[in-house]
Amino acid sequence: MSEKHSRGSLEGRQHESKTLPTPFFPGLHSNSVLPELANRNVEPDITEGNVFAKIPVVLGETKVQIDVDTIINFPEPVLEIKAIKKNLKIVQCRLLVPTNKLFIKGFVRKNIQYATPTAATSNSVLSNIRSLTIDIPFTGVTAIDFLNFPKFQTNPDTKNFTFFTESQLPKGFSPKEHLLSGDLSQFDQLSGEHFNELPFCELIESRFIEFDEALDRQMGRVLNARGEVLHSPFEEGTFTRVEEKMVIELTVKVLQNQQVNVKSQKKHC
Repeated sequence: MSEKHSRGSLEGRQHESKTLPTPFFPGLHSNSVLPELANRNVEPDITEGNVFAKIPVVLGETKVQIDVDTIINFPEPVLEIKAIKKNLKIVQCRLLVPTNKLFIKGFVRKNIQYATPTAATSNSVLSNIRSLTIDIPFTGVTAIDFLNFPKFQTNPDTKNFTFFTESQLPKGFSPKEHLLSGDLSQFDQLSGEHFNELPFCELIESRFIEFDEALDRQMGRVLNARGEVLHSPFEEGTFTRVEEKMVIELTVKVLQNQQVNVKSQKKHC
């Protein structure tokens, strides 16, 4: 009995040792000072003389003002807004050639951090910090002043032509006579198309001026996420709807790839 018991205890201890998790030891990252590497200047190999280059040419640079008025609905009662982060996104910036009208379409990505109440007393309010991310779209068109005019050519005129043909006449006509006319068995046309460089835009900077106003805030009425009224300080209140008035100032550069004559020469030291 004692031998069996000791053998069972030994096997149990061996089984427990196999199932014990391996302890985790975080790796150590050593810091070192990188040596400074040697380098030398290389003179670029250029083409000298009057050369033609295809480069982006600035057609115009303008600052556009976009006015936005929108209503923002929150999914839960808001005690106060803590921070707002805005990013401008442009999905279309198109110059309608040969006019100077620039069509702009995009949206403002807004991340709003706000406090929503969970509990309150007569002199304090306990809140959770939440965030809401929304896209506020806008669209508009503006006229730009050209610094350089866009290169633009229309397609060549379409012209039809035909070939002369001589055919035999049917019975009833003299065998010496022939039908003289254009060839109706084929269609001949001269046409073509010109492939212009499409103007494009670059964003330089953006600036936002905004005014946010709560529409349904009642002083002395604080609600939690379940819609329950909390006993809170008299000056506090929650809201779920905000009207935002925002002015977007957008600086945009309009360019087009064009062929330019450049005088190229090496710099002699």
